[in-house]
Amino acid sequence: MATLHSNNLTVFVDAALAHQKCGDYLVFRSETYLGNELRAAMYFMGLAYCFIGLSAITDRFFRSMENVVKQTRKVVVIDPLTKVETVRYEKVWNYAIADIALLAFGTSFPQISLATIDAIRNLGSLNAGGLGPGTLVGSAAFDLFPIHAVCVVVPKAGELKKISDIGVWLVELFWSFWAYIWLYIILKVWTPNVVTLLESSLTVLQYGLLLLNAYAQDMRWPYLSLPFSRSERPEEWVPEEASPCKHENLGEDSVDSVADYEDRNIVDIFSIHGDNETGTYQALSSDEVAESNIEQVVRNIKVDNATILSLWKQQFVDALMFEHKKLEGIFLRSVRFIWFLLLLPWRFMFAFVPPYRIAHGWIAFTCSLLFISSIAFIVTKITDMISCVTGLNPYVIAFTALAAGTSWPDLVASKIAAERQTTADSAIANITCSNSVNIYVGIGIPWLIDTTYNYFAYHEPLRIESAEGLSFSLLVFFCTSVGCISVLVLRRLVFGAELGGPRIWAWITSGYFMLLWLIFVTLSSLKVSGLL
Repeated sequence: MATLHSNNLTVFVDAALAHQKCGDYLVFRSETYLGNELRAAMYFMGLAYCFIGLSAITDRFFRSMENVVKQTRKVVVIDPLTKVETVRYEKVWNYAIADIALLAFGTSFPQISLATIDAIRNLGSLNAGGLGPGTLVGSAAFDLFPIHAVCVVVPKAGELKKISDIGVWLVELFWSFWAYIWLYIILKVWTPNVVTLLESSLTVLQYGLLLLNAYAQDMRWPYLSLPFSRSERPEEWVPEEASPCKHENLGEDSVDSVADYEDRNIVDIFSIHGDNETGTYQALSSDEVAESNIEQVVRNIKVDNATILSLWKQQFVDALMFEHKKLEGIFLRSVRFIWFLLLLPWRFMFAFVPPYRIAHGWIAFTCSLLFISSIAFIVTKITDMISCVTGLNPYVIAFTALAAGTSWPDLVASKIAAERQTTADSAIANITCSNSVNIYVGIGIPWLIDTTYNYFAYHEPLRIESAEGLSFSLLVFFCTSVGCISVLVLRRLVFGAELGGPRIWAWITSGYFMLLWLIFVTLSSLKVSGLL
């Protein structure tokens, strides 16, 4: 008991010393003359503003991914008897793969960038950085608990939304759970407290196995898929929404035609595979019933330099324009205007991202990820300063503030999916897939970088100084996640759906999920701080 008390006292003394002797600064050397309390408040405000930036780039990222996912290819089918040619347009992307490779990867990119930057900063050191793994494990808990808590209350009172493709969800769920079991094996069983080049390579390889398994399940390959059939799905997979968006002063009729088509006929990025077994995909809106005719017209429109510049100019006009409703009260309008001013620098900066109508959205998609990486770099610097002036353990900051802030795109994605889709597939799939991506890519790639360098430079593995605290967090996460999934299964048995249902029970479920998250954060923070 005395030893435990002595250890706790040592932790507090070390924290106090770190709190007193911070001589680093973020931008200006004059920051060191300010009090630690004021500096901590400033840095926390800066961290929050970076998270606002992540939320601002999320919309542009989603729009670009919409164009990527809705890309089609022309297929000519010749009837063997009549020799009649039939032309149809099929989706290029398999939606199970799109969920994992685009949606989950993109929404997890803030965490992946932060972990990779942290690994590069520690390149040449035998010890791994602490921000990356801590943020990714904390992000997994945020994805599983708070995001489920939000999604379960999103449907209207009495409305039920269930997972229609149980087979794909079970595959994604298995790989999600196995990812954290695998991480625990690396840290505590196979090579305790160190990571080898072989272990990091196998971690990254399993991301490819996840993609292969999900595709096999989606296509119902014999012997490689679970024997679960899909539920019936309505023809209108995403409810039709009127979204008239006028682009004025673009200068050319062709631009207006493209813009009108794009805004009326945006494919929902959260939609899942069609219900037919022939490999083709169902239309996602009523406008796409005549997709073959419309898209042929649009493909014939040449987007020249003048058109691109006009679209790009419109992005800056939209970024600087404040829209308000005539019937709004002065208080509400003032709040919205303050929020507009707060977002204005981010909106103006992100207007430099090329229009998402170019090259099927790939250029805008890539540029959005680059902006996310830049914000993640700033976040790592601010986090270092917060740890320096407050004496807080970097893992505590990673489990809480960083995990919640960098997981904001995941929350937005799942919430919109729960609102717009008629089923719960993508809302829940985004959570499980993001957790898998966090380990196989978010931790696998940074560890692969460091272990490769250490192997050839020092012939040494990568040491994990905080392996004990990280392993404890994995155990807590695994236990609480079992409680979360059990409630989802129970809701399926009782109400027939995972999301929605009677309002009172939806809110009780939401509160239960939030309680699980608080348990994880509290126990993990106490462990890494040496208080448990």
